[in-house]
Amino acid sequence: MFKRSFRSQDPVRVEKAPVRVEKAPRSKKQGSLRDQTKLSKLQRSLNESNPSTPPTRSAVPSPVAPAVSNAAPSPIVTLTVGADGRLFAAHEDILRQSPFFDAACRGGYFDAQSRRISLPDEEPEVFSAILEYLYKGDYYPRLVHNRHRNSWELEDHAAKNPTPHHSPNPTETAAGRAPGTASDATVFLASVGAQILRDTVIYCAADRYGLDELKRLALRKQGLQAGIDVATILRSAQYAYANTPDSDSRLRAHYLALIIRCRKTFKRSGTMQAEMEAGGSKLFFDLFVAMCNHLDDVIDVSNARTPRTV
Repeated sequence: MFKRSFRSQDPVRVEKAPVRVEKAPRSKKQGSLRDQTKLSKLQRSLNESNPSTPPTRSAVPSPVAPAVSNAAPSPIVTLTVGADGRLFAAHEDILRQSPFFDAACRGGYFDAQSRRISLPDEEPEVFSAILEYLYKGDYYPRLVHNRHRNSWELEDHAAKNPTPHHSPNPTETAAGRAPGTASDATVFLASVGAQILRDTVIYCAADRYGLDELKRLALRKQGLQAGIDVATILRSAQYAYANTPDSDSRLRAHYLALIIRCRKTFKRSGTMQAEMEAGGSKLFFDLFVAMCNHLDDVIDVSNARTPRTV
């Protein structure tokens, strides 16, 4: 009896094994559905057991979630710059770093059909530097740190001008440095009809576009320029006064300090004399006040060193 029962059970075990193997692939789809159902039930039970924990969608990842989380590429905006209508292209999210262009993209100067912004009064070379800053955080020539001197310099400044040429009128050069060391420091403005310091124009453009960090960068770069003639400095100073508000005194103070520091050069300058005789500019009044304050400081220091007599 014992042998019969044991033999009768052997074929039963052998037959059940292939049945389970055959059912596995057919029930794969149903098994995944059951697993998702069990998982959802488990999640609901956990939420019910812990009511203080709010339900979250991340507990059950959805196949659609990655497509929704990946942001769509920013649309391209076309910009028409200058009187000749030079075309520039930039991503909308890059332009919106500027409050000016953010308002423009919202509808202020935006053509919804062609996605075009028109800047007829802007210089293409200046706007190219603005766009380079928005993408890279700097514009050419970049500001680089010289580890040997522990100072900041302009990129490729010395390499591009190894042997500076001499100006026909060296007395007209401010800062007492060799002329010609800043061949790329100016830009021609059609509105002025003359060369203006490039960093000054970028500073004024950054003020219009609401880019305060770019203003600081442009001012720092301009302080590293050298070999600028007196006429260019005076024109650039007048441009700065005409294109910055009275509340912004940083660029104006830079020019006042430059003229005071190089007062011997400006005193000998015929250009300076002609400009002051023409008058009519707030620049020269501020310059007069700044020089008076400087003289008062010098007098106060000298009086402090010598004893007063009654």
